[in-house]
Amino acid sequence: MPHKTVPLLILLTVSVLVLFTACSHPGLSSLSVDEDYCALIPPVENDISLSKLLVPDLDQMKNRTGIYVLERGSEAVLTRAWLSDHAEKSIDVQYFIFSADNVGLLATYYLVAAAERGVKVRVIIDDILVDAKAKDLLIVDSHPNIDIKIYNPVANVGKNIVEKFFHVGTNFYNLNQRMHNKSFIVDGRVSITGGRNVANEYYGFDREYNFRDRDVLMIGGQTRSVQNSFEQFWYSPYAVPVSELIHLPNDTDIALNVEALNQYACNPKHFYPSVRQRINLVPTFYQRLKDEKQLLWLDDVEYLSDFPGKNTDTNGWYGSGHTTDKIRKLISAAKHSVVIHTPYLVTKSQTKKLFKELIERGVRVSILTNSLASTDNIEAFSGYHRDRERLIAIGIELYEFRPDANIRRQVMMEEIVAEEKDMPVFGLHAKSIVIDQHIAIIGTHNLDPRSDNLNTEAITIIKSQNIAKKLNSYMVEEMQPENAWRIRADFNPDDESSLFKRLQMRLRKLVPKKIL
Repeated sequence: MPHKTVPLLILLTVSVLVLFTACSHPGLSSLSVDEDYCALIPPVENDISLSKLLVPDLDQMKNRTGIYVLERGSEAVLTRAWLSDHAEKSIDVQYFIFSADNVGLLATYYLVAAAERGVKVRVIIDDILVDAKAKDLLIVDSHPNIDIKIYNPVANVGKNIVEKFFHVGTNFYNLNQRMHNKSFIVDGRVSITGGRNVANEYYGFDREYNFRDRDVLMIGGQTRSVQNSFEQFWYSPYAVPVSELIHLPNDTDIALNVEALNQYACNPKHFYPSVRQRINLVPTFYQRLKDEKQLLWLDDVEYLSDFPGKNTDTNGWYGSGHTTDKIRKLISAAKHSVVIHTPYLVTKSQTKKLFKELIERGVRVSILTNSLASTDNIEAFSGYHRDRERLIAIGIELYEFRPDANIRRQVMMEEIVAEEKDMPVFGLHAKSIVIDQHIAIIGTHNLDPRSDNLNTEAITIIKSQNIAKKLNSYMVEEMQPENAWRIRADFNPDDESSLFKRLQMRLRKLVPKKIL
C-alpha cells in the first residue's frame, strides 16, 4: 500500500515518537575525572589470551559450531565483556538499539579499550532508536580504530526537525524498514546473536523494568556466516558513516576522553566489583561448560539473516524474507509439538492457517507472549488482542507473561537481586522456537508483520535434541502459573493492568496490523 494512503493518525503517532524522543542519558561528553577509581582495581592474575583459550578447540572449529545458550543476563554481560577485553584483531557489533545508559557506556568502554590496543572496531546501529547524542557518536567515531555506521538514516541521526517531518510524511514505508539484527563478533571466531540489544533492561541492570531475553554463543563454524552477514550490511548503501550524517560547528571539541571513560567504568557505583571479578573467571567457566558438556560441538547449525533493504523493490508491506520463509517451513514440518516464545504476537491470516492445520493433524502448539501488564509495546499488544479469541478457538495453548514472574530472580543480575527489596517489572523479549524437541531456533524474529515484511531479522537454527530439550524445558517452565497466565475463552489478565493502559491499548487498535 502506498505511503500516502496510510491514515494521518499513524503518521502523527510515528512523528511524535521519532521527533521528540531525545537521548535521555547524560552521555559520554558529560564524563569527567573526579577520582582515580582504576588504581583500586587489582591486576588480573593468570590471564589467558583468546587465541590460547581456543587452541584445544581449533580442529572442532573448522567444521563444527560450539553452541551455548545464554539464558541469564549476567552470562550475556560477562561473556561479551571478557571477549571484548581479549579481542586480538577485530570486534564487529550490529544492534537495533544501542543506548547511552550505564550498560551502553560500559560497552563503549570495552570497545574503546580494545581500540586502544589496536583492535579494529566496527559498529552498525539502526537509525530509529539510537539513544545517544550526536556529539557522542562523533566522539567515539573519532578514534582511529573505531568506525560507526547508521542503518537507513532517514529520520533520526543528523536530521533536523524539518527533515524528520519530511521523511515521515513522504516515505513512510522506507522509514519502517529497520535493521533488527543483533550480532557481536570477535576476531571472526566467536559470535553472540539473539534477542538482546545494548541497554540496561536487556541484561537485568534496570531497577524498574527488565526483559527476559535469550542469546546464543557460537564458536567457530557458523560464526563465519554471522561475519559474512555483517559484511553485507557494512558494505550496503543502507549503512552510512556517522561522520557523513552529523555536522557540528567547526570549533566543536570531539576529542575522546579515554581516561574519563575508564574512570566511569572503574567506579564501583557503575560497575560492581563482583561482576568485574566474575568476568576474569570466564575462561574457567568456559572450561567447565566443555567438561560438563553444556557447550556442545554440533554439525547441524545454520545462521540465517535477511538481506539489507529487505523487500525494498518487491512486495512492500506484504513481502517476506529468508528468515520468515525458513521459520514457516520448519514449523509446517512439525510432527508432535511447537513451543514458541515471542514478545509480540500479531498474526496474519497465513500464520493462523498454518497453526490451524498443525493442530488439526495432532501437533501441540504452545505460545508464550507478553500480557498487557508486562508488555513494553502497547501497539503490538493491540494487534494481538484483536486475534486472541481466534487463536484460542483454533486450539493454541496460549500463555501471557506475568510482570512479576518468578523466573526474573533466576535471570536478573545477582548483585541487583541482592540489593532490591522490590523486584522490577519484567517483560518477555526472547524470540525462540522449539520444534518436536529436536530443532531449536533462537533469534531476533518476532511473530508479527513487522518481522515478516519490514525488519531485517536473523535466526540461528540448531538441530540438536540435547539443546532443543534443554531449551524446551526453560520455555515450558516460563509457561507455569508462577510465570505466566494461561489464556482461555473465559479468562484473560487484562484487568491486571491500569485502566489508563487498557484505554491506550484500545486506542491503538486504529493502527493497521501490517505495520505492528
